[in-house]
Amino acid sequence: MKQLQNKGVYGYGEKFTLGNPINTEAVIKQFDSLSVDKFPFEHKIENGKFSFEFNMNENDIVYGLGEAPRGINKRGWVYESFCADDPFHTETKSSLYAAHNFLMLSGEKNFGIFVDFPAKIRWDIGYSQTDKTVVTLNGEDFDIYILDGKKPLDIVHEFRKIIGKSYIPPFWAFGYQQSRWSYETNDAVDNVIDSYNKAQIPLDCVYLDIDYMERYKDFTVDSKKFPEFAEYVKQKKQQEIHLIPIIDAGVKKEDGYSVYEEGIKNEYFCKTKDGQTFEGGVWPGIVGFPDFMQKEVRSWFGSKYKTLTDMGIDGFWNDMNEPAIFYTQNGLDKALEKAEAAKGKNLDLCDFFALKDAFTGLSNNSEDYSSIYHNIDGKMVCHDRVHNIYGANMTKSAGEYFEKEFGKSKILMFSRASYVGAHRTSGIWFGDNHSWWSHILLNLKMLPSANMCGFLYCGADLGGFNENCTRDLVLRFLALGVFTPLMRNHSACGTRNQECYNFENTSDFKDIIEVRYRLIPYLYKTFCNASENDDMIFRPLSFDYPDDKIARECENQLMLGDECMICPVYEQNASGRYVYLPEDMTFVKLSGENVSTQPLEKGVHYIDVALNEVPLFIKKGKKVPLCKPAMRTSLLDTENLEFIG
Repeated sequence: MKQLQNKGVYGYGEKFTLGNPINTEAVIKQFDSLSVDKFPFEHKIENGKFSFEFNMNENDIVYGLGEAPRGINKRGWVYESFCADDPFHTETKSSLYAAHNFLMLSGEKNFGIFVDFPAKIRWDIGYSQTDKTVVTLNGEDFDIYILDGKKPLDIVHEFRKIIGKSYIPPFWAFGYQQSRWSYETNDAVDNVIDSYNKAQIPLDCVYLDIDYMERYKDFTVDSKKFPEFAEYVKQKKQQEIHLIPIIDAGVKKEDGYSVYEEGIKNEYFCKTKDGQTFEGGVWPGIVGFPDFMQKEVRSWFGSKYKTLTDMGIDGFWNDMNEPAIFYTQNGLDKALEKAEAAKGKNLDLCDFFALKDAFTGLSNNSEDYSSIYHNIDGKMVCHDRVHNIYGANMTKSAGEYFEKEFGKSKILMFSRASYVGAHRTSGIWFGDNHSWWSHILLNLKMLPSANMCGFLYCGADLGGFNENCTRDLVLRFLALGVFTPLMRNHSACGTRNQECYNFENTSDFKDIIEVRYRLIPYLYKTFCNASENDDMIFRPLSFDYPDDKIARECENQLMLGDECMICPVYEQNASGRYVYLPEDMTFVKLSGENVSTQPLEKGVHYIDVALNEVPLFIKKGKKVPLCKPAMRTSLLDTENLEFIG
């Protein structure tokens, strides 16, 4: 790589531009653009696509891509930046719900690359050729930033400085949160709260999934299920419980529904190429999709949250904003025609699977996405060019409204789909995972990658969203969730009830969640410091111990803040695990108000960890504060602290 010239805070950085890039608002720092002719990597334009490549040495590590499948080290697989509504987070997948286009190489050379391009990108990181990374953009209009530094964390600092400070949620958003699809009535919500209170397990938030709405219409409340909703929210606030409703991207097509009628009247919805309103089917049936590429539309949609904030709501989660499309009428008609034509026929292998694919291919169909058009500065632009910023712009529309109306750190906001830049106004959750043991480890691996891209307030559905969990899985998932800023238990309809009070020996769950509350002062301070200093909460061990071969290859432990290392148990029926200490540390086991400590020397150790215990390692000379547990974050005594280490 050629020497970069523009000196940054920690290293060097340059911006290369080709064509007329879409303004994603990801970068807030001003750079002089250089011609792509001066781009430091081998590159080409072929069939309307720009690609570049760089070589990797055998021991180089590739970090980044934020919320993505597989490991912390991204080598050996091919990834896509394409926000996708896909609940099966397996190793075979190339993309999830986010597009976090930051990649960093660490080895003999250290550099970072941010590709500010909201269309599809293919990242072949040693998949086709083990010593080569090839990045292919589906287009020729982009900004690419190259960042240089002496070590990986320097490059992360530099990147975070150019994309802006990370969102900080309210203090109470660090409390334990319970969700399910769905708690459909106020009685169901009350049962959750009463059951947690009876089990003496701390709780701060209960979530309202899609069934709280009137026929799945955004910014409505079903008055039969939740009569006198504003008064009910007030009552819950008096119990120090925050209700967090969901908001979806699609607006139901219905005469008399004011949000839809305003959208139609003002032409706020996405169009087809011939200027008609694009219509797709989601939860409510046919919907219009707000054109979040227009600032006027973002301002309009953001202001609609006022309907619920006026009722006392102070937290939201945005969903289905990739955008997810179950079907279009045109696609559905074609599939039904194929089904009709197949009636009475003897279908062979090919015919049967062609019929099956006609229906399974209805959702999130590429042809449907290509038929969506946006109004960008008066020009009609195909959705393919901006797909990856659609959900981010939806969430920014809300976040910008909240900041203007309430000030910073007052409203909880996080989203499923995201792009770099949305981290300034919201957090993220990692989507519809499964009750699989492998997803504990996948959660762990996503944390530092998300932090690199500015998303500090993040976490996974603890216990797993899809499928049926087991008691030990939920406990082990929670023991990792103790450390993630978003600590939320969430599950799908039709699955086993996985609220903590629904299992035997609820005292074990109480022990785990009380540990979280004891750590909240430390975690909140660590979070705020990371936001203020453009830092990471979670780091790969290799960032701190770059010359330690075992640490460089370790993917089941993380550094936390300046003081700690975390190492969750993530295997079924395991009474503990092996852990590698890159230096002498104190092994701490936390369980409720019980604390045990044991100094251990550098090296490999087997540690026993009971189901009601949270393992933590504290570096030599460091201390971690603990407070007394409480049933709500508002009741925590954050002044009188006990220090362990």
